[in-house]
Amino acid sequence: MADTISKTGLDEVGSALRGLEKFGQSPWLDFIQRSFTENGSLKKLVEEDGLRGVTSNPAIFEKAIGHGTEYDPAIRTLLDREPLSAGALYEQLAIDDIRAACGVLRPVFDETKGLDGYVSLEVSPYLAFDAKGTIAEARRLWKAVERQNLMIKIPGTPEGTGAVREAIADGISVNVTLLFSLDAYKGVLEAYISGLEDRASKGEDISRISSVASFFVSRIDGKIDGEIDRRLSENHADSAALKALRGKVAIANAKVAYQHYLEVKKSARWQALAAKGANPQRLLWASTGTKDKAYSDVLYVEELIGPETVNTIPPATFDAFRDHGKLRASLEENVEDAVHVMAEAKRLGLDLDGVTAKLVKDGCEAFSESFDTLLGAVEAKREAVLGKRLLSVSADLPSDLKDAVASATKEWSRSGKVRRIWARDASVWTNGPEADWLAWLTIVQDRLAHIDELEVFAREARSRGYSDILLLGMGGSSLGPEVLAETFGKAAGWPTLHVLDSTDPQQVKTLEKAIDPAKTLFIVASKSGGTLEPNIMFAHFWAVAEKALGKAPGENFVAITDPGSNMQKVAEGKGFWRIFYGNPKIGGRYSVLSNFGLVPAAASGIDVRAFLQSTLLMVESCDGGAPAAVNPGTQLGLILGVAGKTFGRDKVTIVASKGIASLGAWLEQLIAESTGKIGKGLIPIDEETLGTPEVYGKDRVFVDLRLGSDVADFRLAALRAAGAPVVTVTLPEAIQIGQAFFLFEFATAVVGSVLEIDPFDQPDVEFSKVETRKLTDAYAESGTLPPEAPFATDGALSFYADAKNTAALGKGDAVSILKAHFGRVGPGDYVGLLAYIERDPQTREWAQSVRLALRDALHVATAAQFGPRFLHSTGQAYKGGPDSGVFLQVTAQDAADVPVPGAAYSFGVVKAAQARGDFEVLAARGRRALRVHITGSLQDGLKTLSDAILAALKGE
Repeated sequence: MADTISKTGLDEVGSALRGLEKFGQSPWLDFIQRSFTENGSLKKLVEEDGLRGVTSNPAIFEKAIGHGTEYDPAIRTLLDREPLSAGALYEQLAIDDIRAACGVLRPVFDETKGLDGYVSLEVSPYLAFDAKGTIAEARRLWKAVERQNLMIKIPGTPEGTGAVREAIADGISVNVTLLFSLDAYKGVLEAYISGLEDRASKGEDISRISSVASFFVSRIDGKIDGEIDRRLSENHADSAALKALRGKVAIANAKVAYQHYLEVKKSARWQALAAKGANPQRLLWASTGTKDKAYSDVLYVEELIGPETVNTIPPATFDAFRDHGKLRASLEENVEDAVHVMAEAKRLGLDLDGVTAKLVKDGCEAFSESFDTLLGAVEAKREAVLGKRLLSVSADLPSDLKDAVASATKEWSRSGKVRRIWARDASVWTNGPEADWLAWLTIVQDRLAHIDELEVFAREARSRGYSDILLLGMGGSSLGPEVLAETFGKAAGWPTLHVLDSTDPQQVKTLEKAIDPAKTLFIVASKSGGTLEPNIMFAHFWAVAEKALGKAPGENFVAITDPGSNMQKVAEGKGFWRIFYGNPKIGGRYSVLSNFGLVPAAASGIDVRAFLQSTLLMVESCDGGAPAAVNPGTQLGLILGVAGKTFGRDKVTIVASKGIASLGAWLEQLIAESTGKIGKGLIPIDEETLGTPEVYGKDRVFVDLRLGSDVADFRLAALRAAGAPVVTVTLPEAIQIGQAFFLFEFATAVVGSVLEIDPFDQPDVEFSKVETRKLTDAYAESGTLPPEAPFATDGALSFYADAKNTAALGKGDAVSILKAHFGRVGPGDYVGLLAYIERDPQTREWAQSVRLALRDALHVATAAQFGPRFLHSTGQAYKGGPDSGVFLQVTAQDAADVPVPGAAYSFGVVKAAQARGDFEVLAARGRRALRVHITGSLQDGLKTLSDAILAALKGE
């Protein structure tokens, strides 16, 4: 059917464009735009100029969608309906445009019995070298558009050519694009024929499939002529021969390709397919706008007119040919001359093969860049529509860092790393097991799909009349829920959420006193079920609840754990009310948006549906369809990663509005545990009150977390003026804390790539656990911890260290020891204050006063941590990250201890074992570390210690 060519005479047509039909050529338009279709302009071209098809590509859509406001109402309508990423928005807009154009051209399709009337939609240019991805997208788009006169555009790369065969065998009409060389065209034609044969062999109809091979023309002359001109400028010996080829090679190349088409069409193989109704794969001349003003503006139309071909013409050239184009059967003229031109090009070393190979590569890159620009424009429009429903990220960077981030952004765009993250490509990092730990990327969608389970649980928990919820967990199982509890506070009519993440006996008793155990829902959160701390917390509060209720309290307990864990077995054996499962492919610090964060959130009255729907907006913003330049997670990650790796700004200093201040502790774990390993990493600094510029070194990046209309800390302005990089993350509403969770998770994954580490393992956390286990086992056997002796004692303060650190510190009084210790601090270092004491307002205030004194005197970053809480957080970076930490560990004699039911040891013994195990690993890693133990009154001992530190800093 498609072999039938109209015999309409030239005198019966109204323009040169319509006259192409007489020569068997179909004029298509290389342009699409919604208004052009809606206002009747496209239909007018069909009716008046004999237009018979439309092609599109990323550059065309970029001009149509990315500029002006024409598509803004449609974007608003789509986003009001559902959250969509920039890529999904573009695709929906494009599909609507393609469908509308298909409607206009359907009469042409019917009239020509499927020869013409097609509209082309290109697969993502990012897939040009991905055969599996290309065929998958071709099938998906074919189904989504659902129009018989659609053609799916597939690039003629080797990978694309393989996909062409599969698409044709599937019954998909295909426009093969970016063909420059005869060999590439031969491969594409072979793929088309093979695809038809594959389909016919299954007894399926092949008469309704159509294909064109888009052979690019003017770009070849652009490259070849450039080389000719270069040689002519050097008075090349073959100047005359070179000059004779100028403006000839592209047309000659096309004519030779057409001769191959004619030869194949005569073959017995093709005739067998034609007998079954197969349509020939017509050559489509593409890139037919004239680039060199020395040539006719209709050169690449007039010189390529011939039967069974298509010319897809850009709008300006379309108008020019209508105005002054000349018709003749030019394609089969002077074929011998064309062969001679090709031979001469080869003789003169113009390297047509190299040129065409580069043009394919350049074409793919250009379309990818256009697609990046397009998606960036769509993302900007998306953000404008979403407005305050979406948090914002902005950055004030010194020029050198700004330029380096821009360079890194270009590299990420070129290498497609954002898309590769979403494709679970471990080569983004170390090509290790990273792909097994990426389920957090889609956990929001997963939990929304199962939201009813959480909402039913919330209603049931509320109906039980609990006054309190006590979550027992460590690290990722506790820090996220703590942020939610402190950010949202107590909801009216719902229980109060408390979090316990310490083995300090005083802290345990404080939480016990804060709740009514008979009216408390206990949530035991442990991914593996084998972590010491949640297990002994559970044992304690099970006994407390049992005593309060006078019966086994299983109905008051809920477990969150991974399937098949020991905690699941315990929960089943103890008759827990509910067991919620985590995803084994999500690490603890990335688990806040999974059940580990959502179960306590739901039970405490947070609207988890609205929370996740809000969070999904950020997931879509960081999607693989959002280019690196406008992807907030990627940009944040590149800023932090490049600042740390290239400029030594590895101290990420967190400043936060009071309403979201608890996010800082969660960020500490995420950043430190993800990046601090193999001697690399970023060191997060939380709750360090801002100072004036002179107290800082050149190792800081400030992250300002701002809620609503809260005014930024006035000291940030001075830091900016002094050249410090400041990143501002603004949350219009508290519910967007979920967006912040995902933003920083994605950014941290990006940092891991920049640092060339695996951001999903935590090799050094386990070492402390091992040392702790040795000590608790020893206590269980002997009833006492292994003996240790201080190397110095000064009143209530006793000092401990390994042999290397002891030798460096001497054996004087407290002030001299501390002076020697802090004298080891140098530029770019940080001081870690690691306090194994109860974390309450008084001790936190003490830690703040000490750290600020250290910062202001030494001009270095300071971290104030409470153990054992930090062991599952920043402890990884302190042991495995850069050797820039100087640590002061503080332990104390417990005022009272709490036994662990069923165990030989107590909470106090466990805490002591954790502190000693922590110090032993620090020492084994060669860290500059000192431990001071307080006997007697903790309050008095802390005062004595802070006085000694201040004296040491003053040089007394």
